[in-house]
Amino acid sequence: MGMALCVAAAGKVMAISTTLFTLSWTHSVEKTVWAETWQVTPHGLELTQARVKGSGAGMDPGEGARLEDGWWVWSPDLPAVPELVLASSGATVSAWTLCHTGGCQQLGAKADQPVRLGACQR
Repeated sequence: MGMALCVAAAGKVMAISTTLFTLSWTHSVEKTVWAETWQVTPHGLELTQARVKGSGAGMDPGEGARLEDGWWVWSPDLPAVPELVLASSGATVSAWTLCHTGGCQQLGAKADQPVRLGACQR
């Protein structure tokens, strides 16, 4: 059985048939877009690339970052994590945007609706 991405939000769980996804958001202070590409693996979720459109408070590009078309891009060397928990205050400038081969969707736009992302079996 293959891997998939499971998204748990608002009391529901959805399995998305993908092993690669991008998670992006707008930084609440700098109003700058940050995007991360993740891979679903048997070990959990692995961050394969991070990108930030500029830099500023709490948004320093990572080690080895290179400037590509106005984005600082780098490949973090971090271990896989079992899940991502996306906080949702309702007071930030944007929701989380999850994009995968099937399209994009907004997550956590309302306060107190944390979202959990993790690997699951298809």
